[in-house]
This record gives sequence, C-alpha cells and structure tokens, in this order.
Amino acid sequence: MDMIKVGMADLKVVKAPKMLTTLGLGSCVGIALYDKINKIAGLVHIMLPSSDEIKKNQNKAKFADTGVILLVENMIKEGADKTNLTAKVVGGSQMFSFKKNNSILKIGERNVLATKKKLQELNIQIVSEDTGGNYGRTIQLNTKDGSLLVKTIGHGTKII
Repeated sequence: MDMIKVGMADLKVVKAPKMLTTLGLGSCVGIALYDKINKIAGLVHIMLPSSDEIKKNQNKAKFADTGVILLVENMIKEGADKTNLTAKVVGGSQMFSFKKNNSILKIGERNVLATKKKLQELNIQIVSEDTGGNYGRTIQLNTKDGSLLVKTIGHGTKII
C-alpha cells in the first residue's frame, strides 16, 4: 500500500488504494476530504486560519480559507464530484499555555473555526472530528473507505 506523505502547509490528492498521512498536527489542522463514490481522497495540512493576515503569500495550502478551496479544486481535477465530498477535521491543539487570555495566541482554536466556516460555505459536511486538547496528532487517511486513523502520544489511537 502506497503511503503518500503530506507535509506542513502542503496538500495532496490520491485515488484508492493509495493512502495519505500527515505528521505532527499540533495547532495545525488536517482536513481530510473524501469522495466515497469515486474513491478519491485529499488531505491538506493548514497552519493558519486566514490568508488575509499575510501579504504576498504564495502557498495557499498554509491557510484554512485558501487551502480548503485549493484541495477541492484539485480533487475535482482528479475526478471527484464535489457533491460527494465529506470532511474529517483533526488537530487544532493548544500546544502551549499562555498567561494572557489573548485569542490571537489561540491558533489551534482559530484554525478549527476557520476550517469549519470554509467547509460550511462550500456545503461540505463534517462527518467527524478530533480537535482541541494540548497534544499532537498524526493521521492516516484510507482511500478504500474514507476512514481516518488518528494516532496520539499518551491519548491512544482511534479511527474516526
């Protein structure tokens, strides 16, 4: 089975039987999209909520708002049907504690909110999620059935 690695601020689209994985989701969010009819899967590893905050950015996969759109476009190019797409969202941890209660520091939470907002705008249903907490996650997306294996350190392994 081919395991295709998705790096930080990166995205990939594959067809079954290939699998997708991304490592070290802390405050970053992994957004897994799946077309169960055409067995096409896509994964984006976003780092920040909004591309509006950065000038002259060339990497759309770095942000929730542009990364989700680019992922959907790439999946359609591979033969996915947007109406079949479902989403699974993982990550968005608060990896560090801050003395100040400043929302700008809560990158993980902001990443999850921005991801959900963009998916809702695109009418893509989130079928499951594993977000928040204060620990990292590694995920593996199975293109045969759309299952998502979530591995953590100290918090077990599960399939969502």
